[in-house]
Amino acid sequence: MSGMKLLTVVLVVAAAAASLVNAGAEKLPAGVLSLERIFPVNGKVELEELRARDKARHARMLQSFGGGIVDFPVVGSSDPYLVGLYFTKVRLGTPPREYNVQIDTGSDILWVTCSSCDDCPRTSGLGVELNFYDATVSSTASPISCGDQVCASIVQTTSAECSTETNQCGYTFQYGDGSGTTGHYVADLLYFDTVLGTSLIANSSAPIVFGCSTSQSGDLTKTDRAIDGIFGFGQQGLSVISQLSSRGITPKVFSHCLKGEGNGGGILVLGEILDPRIVYSPLVPSQAHYNVYLQSIAVNGQLVPVDPSVFATSGNRGTIVDSGTTLSYIAAEAYDPFVSAITAAVSQSTRPIISRTKPCFLVSSSIAEIFPPVSLNFDGGASMALRPADYLVHMGFVEGAAMWCIGFEKQDQGVTILGDLVLKDKIIVYDLARQRIGWTDYDCSSSVNVSITSGKGEFINAGQLSMNGASGCAMFSLQHTRASALLLLVVLMIGSSFLT
Repeated sequence: MSGMKLLTVVLVVAAAAASLVNAGAEKLPAGVLSLERIFPVNGKVELEELRARDKARHARMLQSFGGGIVDFPVVGSSDPYLVGLYFTKVRLGTPPREYNVQIDTGSDILWVTCSSCDDCPRTSGLGVELNFYDATVSSTASPISCGDQVCASIVQTTSAECSTETNQCGYTFQYGDGSGTTGHYVADLLYFDTVLGTSLIANSSAPIVFGCSTSQSGDLTKTDRAIDGIFGFGQQGLSVISQLSSRGITPKVFSHCLKGEGNGGGILVLGEILDPRIVYSPLVPSQAHYNVYLQSIAVNGQLVPVDPSVFATSGNRGTIVDSGTTLSYIAAEAYDPFVSAITAAVSQSTRPIISRTKPCFLVSSSIAEIFPPVSLNFDGGASMALRPADYLVHMGFVEGAAMWCIGFEKQDQGVTILGDLVLKDKIIVYDLARQRIGWTDYDCSSSVNVSITSGKGEFINAGQLSMNGASGCAMFSLQHTRASALLLLVVLMIGSSFLT
């Protein structure tokens, strides 16, 4: 009986709402709000005015939504003879300028080259135009002084330093390959497209703190692979993912899928890529990098005879996931047993040789048919399956045969680093909220499902969005006419009173 009353009331309200809209605002009874157009029906409105209003509306929606996902383009490849790195584009400053920055999960800070840098590359062998950040031409730039609270917190957690002459909060970073950068911190706007649902992409911006590089050293000074900076995706407070997630702008998780074949590229999102095949392993707590518990290595299903303590995290030892490393590195104690297991498995089908101290093999057919599968076994029962292309590197031809060399390098410092050689052609999820890393094999030129607060959205590789599931209906309701929105609101309000 109550269901019949509800249906009757809904029909009456629907008819009344329709008649109110048709009758016009001048005939509205007391207690009913009139709806007025922001822009006149027959008036001429400039396109820029509409865009400005939409941008403001999207910003308000973003603030009330409680977060969305951010999609970045990915360029580059893991092939050390082509590019040897993956990079993306960021837009900084007002008016915004675009910068190409390397995707690096092994460091924390986003930095770009300053216009005041004298010894920095001016051209790039990667075919990209180099841009230089200039705070003096950005209306939203704000230098971080020594007395700034942000600088005080940085000094406590990193090697930040202050210049008494310039009163600038500075930094000096040294990377694992021996390269380095020196500069100072600045706050400015970062622009990005935030996906709030399957039908809404908001042009958003947020103030962030990043580095302005005034000096570089090592490989960073070479022009062959020069880009505008490095995009650190570490866990520390000044990483972009930490800054945005702490304000509820993005989830506290990011994911990438780096394509290894052809021209490379891939997917990078501040959000969680979903796939039922993803397996997870916990992160080692309280570490500066993304350390995981590697327990053993298997070749062709047989465990390589290595003491598990070799991979344990202690002091400078441990196993790190690092997208900023092109190849992969394995602790010295595990290197020789690993190479020996590979060599034994292919001794009948290849000719082992040494090329520039590296163990290599001359192969006359497909490596997928000859070389054994390798699995890296982690805590939690999670294994990472490696194809031959995930641990071998093509080094040219010798006597008409293809020469493939072991892509893992011996690491005398006891650290095992999983770089792009291993990470390519896989979804990798860095779940900082749950302190875990997940992965699965994947064609990174395909679309992926990404978790957002309101459900799931489907990304196309270029960052476009297509419909997927009921969440699209929820978002499409935001685009209905004002009369339909009013009708839906009245129906829901009256219906809820009957249900209670």
